[in-house]
Amino acid sequence: MSPIEENLQAVHARIERAAHAAHRSPGSVHLLAVSKTFPAADVRAAFDAGQRAFGENYVQESLSKIEALADLRARIEWHFIGPLQSNKTRPVAEQFDWVHSIDRLKIAQRLSEQRPDALPPLNVCLQVNVSGEASKSGVQPSEALALARAIAELPKLRLRGLMSIPEPTGDSEAQREPHRILHALFDTLRAEGLALDTMSMGMSSDLEAAVLEGATMVRIGTAIFGKRDYSH
Repeated sequence: MSPIEENLQAVHARIERAAHAAHRSPGSVHLLAVSKTFPAADVRAAFDAGQRAFGENYVQESLSKIEALADLRARIEWHFIGPLQSNKTRPVAEQFDWVHSIDRLKIAQRLSEQRPDALPPLNVCLQVNVSGEASKSGVQPSEALALARAIAELPKLRLRGLMSIPEPTGDSEAQREPHRILHALFDTLRAEGLALDTMSMGMSSDLEAAVLEGATMVRIGTAIFGKRDYSH
């Protein structure tokens, strides 16, 4: 068994324990393997171990990886989860299945306009700044409803839910609070008639807190692929 396969099994076990603690089905939590900075060979190893959904943060890096893994394209789900500039939307609209990091209407409009007719609607999540950090991307919770309504009207997008990247903290109760805020906002938007089904929250360090607070998709990189090297 490869190290990546062992790590995937360990992450699935963590998800299962957290789901049982939350009285949820483990199948209600989807695992997104965050492969940014790791080579295509590592993605292939994870694929061979049964993983199908992969998250990328950088447009150029991800495009070369998608090309290198073209033989798997019909069976891989590619998620763009990083900040997206308006001049980089076209390749994302053309190559990805999901975008988690929308926080401006302009980006959503460009993705909708540039999504090829031959492809199904692009699944998108609204990134919400739940921690209130000035340095963080994301729409303010108070502005999320208006933006979500506008995005839901765009023809080639399918608004699936909300995403957050909270401020890191070591305390488990403190970890749960921002996820609780996102879940409350998710419930508010659904009550307003938006057909949302996805809460993309939780990473390697706070997976359990996110699952306890209702995450339907956790974005796990380090616990699967190892420590990242950003020097290149």
